[in-house]
Amino acid sequence: MFVGVDVGGTNTDAVLMDGRRLSGAVKVPTTEDVTSGIVNSVSELLKQDSSRRKIDAVMVGTTHFTNALLEKRGLSPTAVLRLSMPATQLLPPLVDCPDDFREAIGDHTYMVRGGNEFDGREISPLDRVGIRDAAKEIRSRGVSAIAICGVFSPVDPTHEREAAAIIKGVSPDVRVCMSHENGRMGLLERENAAVLNACLGETAETTIRGIESALELLGIRAPLYMSQNDGTLMDTSFASQFPVLTISSGPTNSMRGAAYLSGVTDGIVVDVGGTSTDVGALVKGFPRESSVAVYLAGVRTSFRMPDTVSIALGGGTIIEREPLRIGPGSVGYRLTGEAIVFGGTTITTTDLAVADGRVAIGDGRLVEGLEAELVRQGMAQIQTQVESAVDRVKLSQADVPVVLVGGGSVLVGDSVTGASCVVRPEHAGVANAIGAAIAQVGGQVERVYALDSGSREEAIADCTAAAIERAEAAGADRASIEVVDVEEVPLTYVPSNATRVRVKAVGNIALA
Repeated sequence: MFVGVDVGGTNTDAVLMDGRRLSGAVKVPTTEDVTSGIVNSVSELLKQDSSRRKIDAVMVGTTHFTNALLEKRGLSPTAVLRLSMPATQLLPPLVDCPDDFREAIGDHTYMVRGGNEFDGREISPLDRVGIRDAAKEIRSRGVSAIAICGVFSPVDPTHEREAAAIIKGVSPDVRVCMSHENGRMGLLERENAAVLNACLGETAETTIRGIESALELLGIRAPLYMSQNDGTLMDTSFASQFPVLTISSGPTNSMRGAAYLSGVTDGIVVDVGGTSTDVGALVKGFPRESSVAVYLAGVRTSFRMPDTVSIALGGGTIIEREPLRIGPGSVGYRLTGEAIVFGGTTITTTDLAVADGRVAIGDGRLVEGLEAELVRQGMAQIQTQVESAVDRVKLSQADVPVVLVGGGSVLVGDSVTGASCVVRPEHAGVANAIGAAIAQVGGQVERVYALDSGSREEAIADCTAAAIERAEAAGADRASIEVVDVEEVPLTYVPSNATRVRVKAVGNIALA
């Protein structure tokens, strides 16, 4: 028996899965502290299961860490140590980060000699004395986390690893994050990804301990897993080390759940929640990943993220009358108190859907006074916004299957421009929690290889082995791990026949 939980801006959904069969589902309002909403949803779920069978694992997709970055709250004082001198001096660490983010983490930056060329040759020998001196100064400032970034460290991480060992020798308790474990090739983007991961460390440990303690109070002593943003899971020890991997796990949970419920493995998923709508593409049952730089809380990163389009449209979106305007404001988790159908005074998209006969919730008599033209035009604008988002996600003009999920999916009509068919699977309202519950544990590795000094097969084999090890470290049963994606991209205009290889491996949860 698996419990899947997904925290959204409006509702927290939880499901109980008996193998691949849905045994129970609940939807409760998200709470301001998030954790109590998780506890409330699981508590309500357990009331539905009269047999009280043993729960084998709990999977949670949470917005804790996204909120911490957006609000600049609870971030650890973090230093950045770049191994690069004499190169990269014109673009120092954090140069492209917002001022409020730099201020929130303390703006401690250091640059020393080290790093590599694209083919693994050293830019300069590693400055061990400089690293030790920097570590002492960082310790004296009370900084609790350090992000280490070496130029082209995904090609050869030796300098980063040695620098980490030196820092640990000076400050054993400091949290160290190495960029080759966090981001992709771009120097600034990869460095920023490591910084984000480092500054979330204390929040991650506190949050995970809080969820585990709350589950124990409910009598659940099963292992806890956190959703990653590529549609897979990681255990709590791995999540504490890489909390940034949870960011945007909500849309990926919904997409995985949509694929499971509908049987569609290649198509478009439209997830309409209470606050926003996320539209993304499924490729072989997993979310298509973005190939461009991603901004998190204004910080540019090369971090892997699902390739989604998000619009401010959900069941709680506020409607303004004159002129007619849909959003971007939302009543969020206050929907059941502020929407007209629930006795409130704010016109929301849910009110329009009830007035239009799309859904019967609340007291339909309360929206009978809404003008027919307001309802017609409002629903037409909603449909146009969704169809525009679908069009932005598609890679060709060909019609593709569109799967509608999420509690707000009633806002979308049964015909969508650009769709070969529109699928509304059963239990679509809790697809996100189902996606969390059915997910496998995953590991992904990206490296650059100079094929002049080795074969293509050797490069793929090396990257595959690293991905399998990463999946096992995240909590996968090694015997069940399989490679689901291999990507090779030759690096044009770069000598030594350089090629970027990315491998993704997934496996079943390693249960005791």
